[in-house]
Amino acid sequence: MNLTDIIEFTQKPQLYAEGNAIMWTDAHISKQLLNIHLDPDVDLASRKRSSIDITVDWILDPVNKEKMTILDLGCGPGLYCEMMAERGHQVTGVDFSKNSIEYARKEATKKGLDIEYVNQNYLELNEEERYDLVMMVFADLGVLRPHEREILIRNVHRALKPGGVFIFDVLSNRNLEAKVSARTWEMEESGFWKDRPYLILSDSFLYPDEKVILYQHIATDESDKFDVYRFWTHFFESDDLKRILEPEGFEDIECSDDVLPDIDMWNGENVLFCKARKIDGE
Repeated sequence: MNLTDIIEFTQKPQLYAEGNAIMWTDAHISKQLLNIHLDPDVDLASRKRSSIDITVDWILDPVNKEKMTILDLGCGPGLYCEMMAERGHQVTGVDFSKNSIEYARKEATKKGLDIEYVNQNYLELNEEERYDLVMMVFADLGVLRPHEREILIRNVHRALKPGGVFIFDVLSNRNLEAKVSARTWEMEESGFWKDRPYLILSDSFLYPDEKVILYQHIATDESDKFDVYRFWTHFFESDDLKRILEPEGFEDIECSDDVLPDIDMWNGENVLFCKARKIDGE
């Protein structure tokens, strides 16, 4: 193992420097992610089932429409899509993970639910005035870099019907320093990152001016190849979201920090849910 490489990789990188590996398309990791998605008792790839129930009620109950066209971006294995389809809505789910989409399609068929699933990077979405509601949950917006976030918001705006609603959640910038994780080094015979023995080096770095934390994981095995996974995570307050959305043609922007139960620093008031309406005629 090259110690010089380890030292280089574990230094604080320049803001938004890319890693050399992508978690969502790795054959082994994507299977592990699917299993975590489907565990109803953990807040990892998806939230706990109880939190999903609360979120769906919060999204749908105030609308009180029998049938809407709904787009779920980053839908994973379709947990939210299924609940909304069961309530009579016409639902489309988009996700980058082929494993998740294949599972979601099989489940929809098994349960007799008419849900359209698309295996696609939502940054490449090219729908136009098709949806009453576009949703993006579990803080996905916050892992996009600023230029990617702009693309996503414009894609959403274009996909919404005039007067349609965009609903999403982000992590709050409350107690930001406490959300920096300690460095850990662990050896595994096999596990989440690889199906063979590996060393995983996990660390995080705070960029306070930008309200960003990099959560970094470096996996290496006997081949001495280093897979560097970098998750640039942005933290927000309500005024930040208004500044981002208003120039892109959204109005009636409302933020809530009381949707989820207050059980840890990744729930309760630490999560902001936002509703924004596409301006009629835009």
